[in-house]
Amino acid sequence: MNVVDLTQEPVGDLVSRLEQMTVDEVFAAMDILEKESEETNGTARDEVLARIGLIQDEIERRFPGQRLAPYQDWKKSQLLP
Repeated sequence: MNVVDLTQEPVGDLVSRLEQMTVDEVFAAMDILEKESEETNGTARDEVLARIGLIQDEIERRFPGQRLAPYQDWKKSQLLP
């Protein structure tokens, strides 16, 4: 999975793919898009932010009521050696 796949594939395909991803893959996609949003501007950034919203919705669907806490925990665990 790379930035091009996540930012250029049709939104419907991304949504379908998110549903099939493992939790780690969903979190990795979120991490990739967060980094991309920091490096992009203009309409491209708006597209990245919209896709981040789709991933946030998928995380919320998988972890009802926990918001992004599972993702934040995952990010912290990625920093540990």
